[in-house]
Amino acid sequence: MASLSRVLRVAATCPRGRAARNLGLQPLATEARPTTEKSVPYQRTLKEEAQGASVGPQGPSQPLPSTANVVVIGGGSLGCQTLYHLAKLGVGGAVLLERERLTSGTTWHTAGLLWQLRPSDVEVELLAHTRRVVSRDLEEETGLHTGWIQNGGLFIASNRQRLNEYKRLMSLGKAYGIESHVLSPAETKNLYPLMNVDDLYGTLYVPQDGTMDPAGTCTTLTRAAAARGAQVIENCAVTGIRVRTDDFGVRRVAAVETEHGSIQTPCVVNCAGVWASKVGRMAGVKVPLVAMHHAYVVTERIEGIQNMPNVRDHDASVYLRLQGDALSVGGYEANPIFWEEVSDKFAFGLFDLDWDVFTQHIEGAINRVPVLEKTGIKSTVCGPESFTPDHKPLMGEAPELRGFFLGCGFNSAGMMLGGGCGQELAHWIVHGRPEKDMYSYDIRRFHHSLTDHTRWIRERSHESYAKNYSVVFPHDEPLAGRNMRRDPLHEELLGQGCVFQERQGWERPGWFNPQETAQVLDYDYYGAYGNQAHKDYTYSRLLGNDYTFDFPPHHHTIQKECLACRGAAAVFNMSYFGKFYLLGVDARKAADWLFSADVNRPPGSTVYTCMLNQRGGTESDLTVSRLAPGTQASPLAPAFEGDCYYLAVGGAVAQHNWSHINTVLQDQEFRCQLMDSSEDLGMLSIQGPASRDILQDVLDADLSNEAFPFSTHQLVRAAGHLVRAIRLSFVGELGWELHVPRASCLPVYRAVMAAGARHGLVNAGYRAIDSLSIEKGYRHWHADLRPDDSPLEAGLAFTCKLKTSVPFLGREALEKQRATGLRRRLVCLTVEESLWTL
Repeated sequence: MASLSRVLRVAATCPRGRAARNLGLQPLATEARPTTEKSVPYQRTLKEEAQGASVGPQGPSQPLPSTANVVVIGGGSLGCQTLYHLAKLGVGGAVLLERERLTSGTTWHTAGLLWQLRPSDVEVELLAHTRRVVSRDLEEETGLHTGWIQNGGLFIASNRQRLNEYKRLMSLGKAYGIESHVLSPAETKNLYPLMNVDDLYGTLYVPQDGTMDPAGTCTTLTRAAAARGAQVIENCAVTGIRVRTDDFGVRRVAAVETEHGSIQTPCVVNCAGVWASKVGRMAGVKVPLVAMHHAYVVTERIEGIQNMPNVRDHDASVYLRLQGDALSVGGYEANPIFWEEVSDKFAFGLFDLDWDVFTQHIEGAINRVPVLEKTGIKSTVCGPESFTPDHKPLMGEAPELRGFFLGCGFNSAGMMLGGGCGQELAHWIVHGRPEKDMYSYDIRRFHHSLTDHTRWIRERSHESYAKNYSVVFPHDEPLAGRNMRRDPLHEELLGQGCVFQERQGWERPGWFNPQETAQVLDYDYYGAYGNQAHKDYTYSRLLGNDYTFDFPPHHHTIQKECLACRGAAAVFNMSYFGKFYLLGVDARKAADWLFSADVNRPPGSTVYTCMLNQRGGTESDLTVSRLAPGTQASPLAPAFEGDCYYLAVGGAVAQHNWSHINTVLQDQEFRCQLMDSSEDLGMLSIQGPASRDILQDVLDADLSNEAFPFSTHQLVRAAGHLVRAIRLSFVGELGWELHVPRASCLPVYRAVMAAGARHGLVNAGYRAIDSLSIEKGYRHWHADLRPDDSPLEAGLAFTCKLKTSVPFLGREALEKQRATGLRRRLVCLTVEESLWTL
């Protein structure tokens, strides 16, 4: 068998397609051709199953029930974990359908690594639960060993920024009791004698990390679930999802269809991995993921490697997994192969390894563990994995179809996140929401215009794959899938030096760099697939300056925007905000139930409020303006009788708000509708002590305190254009928002800037908003305020109408919390010196 060094030498000198043949290995895969004849690292447990699965078509492993409370589709890690946790919650009649055998899709060939530390506190909790399930709970319940091996994990830092990132991870881990240590190069060498440490700044060692066996874990999960009454039916492919429309016009799951019969059910969980998009199409649900090849090689025996920890060398984009007395070597490259046509017949299969793609990992592996240079390759493993536009899983109830849940798109992390996510998904199904803050995984985080946009999904998923091992900096932005949604001021602000951020497909102002124009160019795939990488790319260069945990070079530019707002005035383009109208026969009832504050004040009033969930957690903060009835429809108000409310919500979470409100309206059967005018209206916010003087020259209204009190709104004319002016502040200064019809945005903006020229008015972006808001202790959902935080804990009790007798969603939970006392509070600290966020 060839050694890794020979692979590297031959790949460097041979034209594409010749390296593997010269080594006597499998031919290169120029197309996505699956093959089952591969040597794999789980020969005893999985190779035999693969051979058994290839005998031919078989019937279901047991008869189908006529009904089920929940049907889980897919017998991989997430499907088995979800079934297990549903059974633990007492759900009777839960069924898992697998088209072949358990683990036959992508789970069977996974490396099975579990790293406990992630940049997110929620992910740390999810990983901790997976570890408890596979290392303790399942064995205690069933007496079976899952294949868990605790050999520790070692993260490699070959530069100072990476070591700073690891120190941040270690600090977060301490809060959760996860043992970890920053080691010097010498200490690392003592722990891992075969490692080259000459180029290291240090490492992060987590002793209780380890690996899982996919077959052993999934088998044990399903046995434990079956013991609680769940059913696992193999060799039963789903062919359709039957949908019904209820009396209120709401689409709901009715049944799952197979070639062997149908199962009536109100709830389906799509855990079909790379096949999840196809299952979604059966139900009219968009599932934004793509399938790619992901590969690793297994070496021959290495003397002295036994009991060594698993290694992640992020800067070399390589992982080294202990495989008995050998290593599995894999990583993430800039040119992964897309699986263009996902085959329904693919089971326990692998692709031929494309050495031209994979060899970029070998140099890094040899540099880190030099003995690999003379170590042979025992087997290659290249299988399909599903990847998503932001490298986060897709979970939760689909907004298009009630009762249809997603548990897919796990970006090669399905085994390690499976336990935690399976538990949260089960809670979602049974209790209506997860226990933890799962917004980052919730399918509703994506705007509906993006979830079936092929180019956006492909570009963003590629970038997420290629940057999987990149340092996670606080102010990173994607280069892929940009310019999907642009407001009417985009070109105007671009010419004034706006450096844009991306949220929900919107290009929103981040900060202003008047010295140069920073246009976001079409995605170049980082030069992969024959694309020419952009040269002298201003936006990419400015973004690179943000790749720091210290203050970036443009910190003082953002500071000037903040100081201008405090001392004079700043104009913020917030056109990306969500703008909805709630109206109809039951609009008032709906508003009373939806909003924690009393929004039923006279027309012309505006109220800052929250929306809560049943647990009293905060699903949103927003402003609600009561409108006066009218017969003339316009972008600024629909024609209506009775009650109507204008909702303004943060643009980054607009889809989440839209979906939450619609779900509540459906559950309560309110006879009203939610209209989306986000694309029809722009929004300018003028904030600062000079804002009244500036706007008095633009608006045809009296802006005095008596004529225009705080928290009120009026229809006025700005430079001849009808706009809705709302007196609000989100940075603690005097200020107004102007909600402007799309066609009027540019002339109104120019009039405001002209009037503000002599008052020191400046353009400012969202980086300034973040700084200004936190100075005042104002909460930003989802940065400061999350669905697992109550308004009482967050210091927002004033948004709750608890002194009235009006019932609202989450009230009972708040009253109980108030009676028993708060166990935590969100507080702000003032420090005397400048600190950067280590």
